[in-house]
Amino acid sequence: MATTRLGDIAPNFTAHSTEGEINFHNWLGESWGILFSHPADFTPVCTTELGTVAKYKDEFEKRNVKVIALSVDGLESHKEWISDINETQDTTVNFPIIADEDRKVSELYDMIHPNADSKLTVRSVFVVGPDKQIKLSITYPASTGRNFDELLRVIDSLQLTAYHSVATPANWINGEDVVIAPSISTDEARKIFTKGLDEIKPYLRMTPQPNLN
Repeated sequence: MATTRLGDIAPNFTAHSTEGEINFHNWLGESWGILFSHPADFTPVCTTELGTVAKYKDEFEKRNVKVIALSVDGLESHKEWISDINETQDTTVNFPIIADEDRKVSELYDMIHPNADSKLTVRSVFVVGPDKQIKLSITYPASTGRNFDELLRVIDSLQLTAYHSVATPANWINGEDVVIAPSISTDEARKIFTKGLDEIKPYLRMTPQPNLN
């Protein structure tokens, strides 16, 4: 069983999906991506999740993020399930769902945890950068639905901190002050962060979010 860790290159794969055959790395291109798994088709929590993602598509696109789901069931089952999702969640599924009947992708990404279930995937989430590195992974039990507002918040943080020498504090949301990286001296920080900084402690310095006008 493969193990994927932060900073690893996300394993590439070719698989059938509801939008045709997909080579994962080629499909990502220069975009960020979210790969998330579902224990099985026609499960109630997953139905609400996929409907929510469809409604959030515009928010992901604003952030240059592509979304792709996975279940261990087949394409025909996926297509029937999509009809249920569209009906019950009042939306239209607008992203691909991988058919992983042979568990190939699930095993590449260690999505099957035998102590939880020997056949079905846990609720895994992987955020992958344009460099194809895994930037974040979260594992939920099958009984707990994911919070996609939190995933948007995390992506905002990942994208901000990838391009600026800052980190985001607890409960940060886009637009709030951020933490200056410890590797930057205060004198240097005063030159870089022209909006100013607040030195609470020598190691704890705050500054307005640098990528906002």
